Amino acid sequence: MNEQVLTKLKILAESAKYDVSCSSSGTVRSNRVGTIGNTVGGWGICHSFADDGRCISLLKIMLTNYCIYDCAYCVNRRNNDVPRATLSVSELVELTMEFYRRNYIEGLFLSSGVVRDPDYTMERLVRVAKDLRTVHRFNGYIHLKSIPGASRELVDEAGRYADRLSVNIEIPTEANLKRLAPEKDHQSVFAPMRYIQQGALENAEARKKFRHAPRFAPAGQSTQMIIGATDETDRDILRLSSALYSHHSMRRVYYSGYVSVNTYDPRLPALRQPPLVREHRLYQADWLLRFYQFGVDEIVDDAYPDLDLEIDPKLAWALRHPEAFPVDVNRADYEQLLRIPGLGVKSARLIVASRRFSRLGYYQLKKMGVVMKKARYFITCNELPAQTVHELTPQGVRRLLVSRSRKPADSRQLSFSFEEKEENP
Repeated sequence: MNEQVLTKLKILAESAKYDVSCSSSGTVRSNRVGTIGNTVGGWGICHSFADDGRCISLLKIMLTNYCIYDCAYCVNRRNNDVPRATLSVSELVELTMEFYRRNYIEGLFLSSGVVRDPDYTMERLVRVAKDLRTVHRFNGYIHLKSIPGASRELVDEAGRYADRLSVNIEIPTEANLKRLAPEKDHQSVFAPMRYIQQGALENAEARKKFRHAPRFAPAGQSTQMIIGATDETDRDILRLSSALYSHHSMRRVYYSGYVSVNTYDPRLPALRQPPLVREHRLYQADWLLRFYQFGVDEIVDDAYPDLDLEIDPKLAWALRHPEAFPVDVNRADYEQLLRIPGLGVKSARLIVASRRFSRLGYYQLKKMGVVMKKARYFITCNELPAQTVHELTPQGVRRLLVSRSRKPADSRQLSFSFEEKEENP
């Protein structure tokens, strides 16, 4: 590996760091005779999480950080004076294989600035994945960024070689996207999303007839939205996410707190630091949409268009709806259990399975992973005192829980309870 390639690597890895939709979950590609690597074995430098919870390594890099677009929020925008570099297809393929052989990585996350036009850039990304698969027999994880505006043929070809494809929406509403990135529109983003969805559906039908038909993007597709660069409410963002999950076979929507990289542009807000707490709450709300059977209008509505930054979205909903509580954990159905603050999906399933044999009390619930400091105000069972949300009032419960979790003013880290870990990616 020569010095020139290493210099390019440093520049392009730095340019790729703002893309957060980097995950290797959702696919299993086992090692086979005559191939190199797999998506489930081995250990290396940890950068992402696999579907089984392991932290694994991915080479996260751009093919080039040259770009024909001048998006206000992007560090690689056309008019920025930053170091530029481009890797050839052969250089990037060799770099990936060298890193894998040295056990530095287990897979590749590849994006790119747009050069010449979307199809030209997409064709080069596809060639990287194709050469890795067909020439070097690489069997590890590959995540490709699909370029907005790319043709159906190139997206289909990418799906044959990549485990996951993604197209970034970036700004949640069309009007604000046009204001910050006049050369882009949502139509060019949604078109590749539809191509990926159609490719997956066609592949599913083909595999019903031909058992060993090659799989199309088996880890599905994902997207990313920038949070805080524009004035959308959390309701606007979550409605878009819900629509994507419903209509585009979306596996994940990622939320990226806006980082002020182009402070000179008057169209952008002057933020001292990214809105990390808001980003965290959006992930929690997203988890409620995907796994807890909540609707968008239950989490945010006309009266509360933005998420409460002091408490998690499920607790906020419970405090707004005290009439739904307390819930008897020994009788309530699974859907009611999911609504209780402090209970996650796993603990709700354990409760349903365990109470067939005996009535559950405080210590049994705690052993199952229920966060009792929250749940105690919203449930009834054998040993719990009578002080619920009705006796203490929603305002009283809020004061108790917020005061317990409050950190010193200079602390910048987010604390995660058991439930929050379970309710977040």
